[in-house]
Amino acid sequence: DDHIKIRGATSSDVLTFLMDEHKLTQSDLPEVGSQGVVSEVLHGKRRLNTHQIKALSERFGVSPAVFF
Repeated sequence: DDHIKIRGATSSDVLTFLMDEHKLTQSDLPEVGSQGVVSEVLHGKRRLNTHQIKALSERFGVSPAVFF
């Protein structure tokens, strides 16, 4: 419900935060891809694409802008 702006946060930082808040594991995010793909995103080796961002924003009820 609160809007908190985190300066300098990467999309992987945001995703990690949301996963922690919802007590999710990498395998709980099929909208991103396999556990390996999620791992690469979380470690900054791969960027989220627009399809993944749209799915995640809908799942977590956040603006897609938080991932940019």
